[in-house]
Amino acid sequence: MTDEELKAIKKAERKAKRIASEKAMELHDLVEDRLPAAFEDLPQIAQDTYDACQAWQQASIALKAAEEAQG
Repeated sequence: MTDEELKAIKKAERKAKRIASEKAMELHDLVEDRLPAAFEDLPQIAQDTYDACQAWQQASIALKAAEEAQG
């Protein structure tokens, strides 16, 4: 694996983490500020947050594997 490929994997992991954090903040804001009135938004925001966290987890696994492979 080249240094450029490793940099790309690191960048993807950071982006996935940022998106997951943004979705978590959106869920937090819903719970803190908009519930119970906006309860209908809860399933979609929760699913979006879950999906973003899963994407971050997969990116983290890929980064760890790439770093281990590079030694």
